[in-house]
Formats: sequence, C-alpha cells, structure tokens
Amino acid sequence: MMHCRQFGLMRTLALACLPVWLCAAAQLAQPQDASSVIRGVDAAVKARIDGILGYTVNEHYAVYRGKDESHPVAEMTVRTVYRRDSGKSYTILSESGSEFIRNHVLRPLLDNEKHINLPGVREASWFTSANYQMQLVSGTPQQVDGRQCLALAITPRRKATNMIAGTLWADAADGSIVRLEGSATQSVSIFTGPAQVMRQYVKMSGFAMATQARAVSDSFLLGRTTVTIDYREYQIELAPAH
Repeated sequence: MMHCRQFGLMRTLALACLPVWLCAAAQLAQPQDASSVIRGVDAAVKARIDGILGYTVNEHYAVYRGKDESHPVAEMTVRTVYRRDSGKSYTILSESGSEFIRNHVLRPLLDNEKHINLPGVREASWFTSANYQMQLVSGTPQQVDGRQCLALAITPRRKATNMIAGTLWADAADGSIVRLEGSATQSVSIFTGPAQVMRQYVKMSGFAMATQARAVSDSFLLGRTTVTIDYREYQIELAPAH
C-alpha cells in the first residue's frame, strides 16, 4: 500500500511539472529575435568577466605542415596563468620539434595572446556587440556540440590579429559561447597568413571556457600550417558572490 501511495504522489508531481517542462522546451524551440539573442551574448560575456578573478590552465600546442596532421613538426606545452587585474603569463613546461617553428610561429602566438589580454587592451577583444556587428542567422535553435544553439554572423568593427569574421554559436538558454568559426582579420606572424580559426567552449563553474582551438593558415614560405591547441586542467578562481 505504501508503494502505491508513493507511486501516486510521484505521478501527481510529474504531471504537475509537465506543463512547466513543455513550456520551457517550447520557448527554446520558438524562433527568437536578433536583439534579444545579442543582448544575451553580451550579458553572458559580462557575467564571465565579472565572475572570474583568474584561472590557470595547461595549453598544448601542436604545429602541422601540409596535409599531414598525424606528425607535428613542433609541439609546446605551457602553463597559462590569467589574472583579471594583470592579464596572462606563460611558463613553458616542455617543447620539441622545429626550433624555427617554435620561435616564429608559437612564440609570436603566445606574445600576441599576452598582449591582447592586458587590462585596457582586452576589452577590444570581447565577443560583444560593441566590438562586432552581429546578425542572427536563424532564430530557430540548432544542435551544436550537444547543446541547443543560435548562430550569429559576426563582423569585426576593426581589423586586428585577435578579431575574427565568421560565425558564433551561442547557447540558446543563456547566451554563453559554444563554438566559433571564421577568419582572422590579420596574421599573428609574418611567416603565416591570416588564419582560418575554430574554437570550442564548454561551461565550467558556470562560464564558457575554451577547450580546443584550431588555426589553419597559408604562406609562401611555410605553405599550409595548422596549429591546434588543447586546454587541460583548468583551475578557476571565482569572484566573491555579492
């Protein structure tokens, strides 16, 4: 008898919650207007900026030449420390392969990342409507990396090594960035051309953090060059809750 009563109570609760679940699912499935989606992206970026004091992460870089992406010509693993009040610093944990590639492709990449994350500079890199013209590709969510997302075409308001023209996929529920694909408007190194870029994000501690990145460029000197980055072992320090 007790089991029957418990089953009846659970069934009643499930039926009571069903309209709420159906309503939430219907809201995600309905087309959304561009202005509300863009506001959601801006709000998610601001929440991440305000919510994270700093983090550390191990970044593994691998460089490939031509169409061979099985045998890297150079590799580097760095420990990255980000502090909101000072920017990024790097410690090289290991490196191997072509010294030329490490000195003229990977180190310029690290130097550029260090520069664009300085206070007073990094604000121009944020994926917000202040830095990008954003246009909603479709108001209907689509599945991207296992999440319901909305696609936005993004066009930088200026040219820089850290500015990307392409497509940004944002989580339909909270506006956080899920995936990014496009072309850099300028090259990081004089030995490579502007890169085709892909970056993936997952939510950690409530915020979008990069987990994988890929950049493919062509130049007269090096030909096709592919750089992949894997981000591992995040340790995130959150700002105190107000």
